[in-house]
Amino acid sequence: MQKMKWAILGTGKIANRFATALKNIPDRAELLAVGSRSLETGQAFAKKYDIPRCYTEYQAVADDPDVEIVYVGTPGVFHLRDVSMCLAAGKHVLCEKAFTANAQEAEKLILLARQKNLFLMEAMWTRFFPIHVKIREMLEQKAIGDVTGMVINFMAKPPYDLNNRFFDLRLGAGVMMDTGSYGVSWAYSLFGKPEQVKSLAFFGESGADYSSASLLKYPAGQIVTITCSQISYDYKEAVIFGTQGRIEIHDPWYKPTRMTFYSEGQQPEVFAMPLNHYTGYEYEACAVMDCIQQGKMECEIMPLDQTLEIMKTLDEIRAQWVFSKPI
Repeated sequence: MQKMKWAILGTGKIANRFATALKNIPDRAELLAVGSRSLETGQAFAKKYDIPRCYTEYQAVADDPDVEIVYVGTPGVFHLRDVSMCLAAGKHVLCEKAFTANAQEAEKLILLARQKNLFLMEAMWTRFFPIHVKIREMLEQKAIGDVTGMVINFMAKPPYDLNNRFFDLRLGAGVMMDTGSYGVSWAYSLFGKPEQVKSLAFFGESGADYSSASLLKYPAGQIVTITCSQISYDYKEAVIFGTQGRIEIHDPWYKPTRMTFYSEGQQPEVFAMPLNHYTGYEYEACAVMDCIQQGKMECEIMPLDQTLEIMKTLDEIRAQWVFSKPI
């Protein structure tokens, strides 16, 4: 297949991993440009990944006539601005999660992409990992009988810095929009829209949600528990329960390489799917390029209507919380 020419907006941790991924698939992708607000940071990023074009204005990235698709890796509070800019310039977009700050912003971006007939997708890379593809196949085949629910844990403790994106409200801080959104999205991919949502949260000194627990109930009776924290020691295991078995996805479930399948009356079966030299973002990037080259403006694995519904659920969860004053 023909290569696609990519640009990246932002030079943070995830942008670095995505750049590495594109470099791992040179037969499919060419990383042509990077946009950074800092010339020094942008030049260092460009040198590290052998990127020929470095811009200090994001608009210049969008206006580059050779760029076909932009990966937006800026903080979520800026996604409405940055994605709109790229779409207006005629670029396809892969936008890092959380897709936007709220459902209203998500709806605006989806409408613009459809008006422009351009590809747009939320970068929920988890859905594209081989183990998650296998899980969807197993559930469709009723390998564990009827699914009765899931328990999803995502504890990840970043450096405690009130000025970084995890704690600074101006940068969209809060654990639900960061790690919690993974669990909500995964539940949607398996069960669709929940009929009932309940959630509680703890707020830390910055005013952001530091920990939360949410329950999602579905029309067929499944109940999903999502627990996430950015102040607890790391723990990222998940379990899918069924009437005749269960699937344990081992840490880290959101980018897994191992899972164990338990079937009633049978010996457990371990599935190992190592990434080898991949970062994991390669699966997502290839799926995006496949869609665009096939003339599809959405990906059926991460459709835009579902992204919007997920954002509405995230809005509902946060609306239930009683925001306390900073400690």
